[in-house]
Amino acid sequence: MLNIWLILLVSLTPILVGTSFMGRQDAIKIKHQETGLESSCYIGYSWTYFLFGIFVPVCRGENKIALIHVILSVLTLGLFQFALMPFLYNKQHGMRLLTGGWSLSDVEERNNLVRELYFG
Repeated sequence: MLNIWLILLVSLTPILVGTSFMGRQDAIKIKHQETGLESSCYIGYSWTYFLFGIFVPVCRGENKIALIHVILSVLTLGLFQFALMPFLYNKQHGMRLLTGGWSLSDVEERNNLVRELYFG
């Protein structure tokens, strides 16, 4: 019985550490500058990437990024996917959006805070 709890604790440690240091995953509003399309961009620890791995970039339409992540996950025996990328993925995805024609469109105070903390 103790082994099950130990395995569960070790499995969930990255989520606990990630949310402790980076905060929970939170959505901010973004808007495409040319089309006016509005969407969400996530900031903080990516528990979705921790749980679903490369399916997150695939669902977000980033097939090249997903392929790179598969290769790196195979080379590192999964450590890349479970120990590193949940801490980095939301920030990297947000930077790709902001450099690809999207801009922050939330409340100005929140935009400034997000720029300073995540995309500064």
